Amino acid sequence: MFGFDSQLCLPLEVIEQAVGTDDMTFVVPFDGSELAEAALVRATEYGAVLDEDIVVVTVIPERNRYAREKGWIGENETVAVDAIAEQLRDQVETLAPAASFEYERIREFPPESRLAGHIERLILEHEPSVVFLGSDNVGRVVTPLTSVGAHVAADHSYDVFVVRQPAPPNVDAVEAHEAFYDEDGA
Repeated sequence: MFGFDSQLCLPLEVIEQAVGTDDMTFVVPFDGSELAEAALVRATEYGAVLDEDIVVVTVIPERNRYAREKGWIGENETVAVDAIAEQLRDQVETLAPAASFEYERIREFPPESRLAGHIERLILEHEPSVVFLGSDNVGRVVTPLTSVGAHVAADHSYDVFVVRQPAPPNVDAVEAHEAFYDEDGA
């Protein structure tokens, strides 16, 4: 499995050999954060070159605290899962109109490892060749126990492309998303 870094520049042929090109699907766990958006954009950029489908998956717990932590609702609002899903779907559609969007509603607010299990199950349903994960702490020597990304990245049945910053791709054959990056390239 290749480890990807936002500063690593691999020829497209190496990526194609690593992941193959038959019936590939790129999956993006998505919570609406800046790094999740960056991962979606990166998956879209690579998907355009490799002609691959993009599937976005989200888990939405029916708990106010989690929704507030994610910025999905305000301080005095209560969770409306369908409204949150629609908001996330709109974000996805804006950045990646051809991507499909799936979400799962869960009643509890589980610990991060169990939340990661729900996300991973959704990921595995699509038999991805690569999961594009927006995270600033996956792969560090010390990974927080609360990192969903660390749990998702630990699965060995798919490769993981970690997007650590919202910056244009460094691979010449991959064209940057025309609307995502600001004018100074990041």
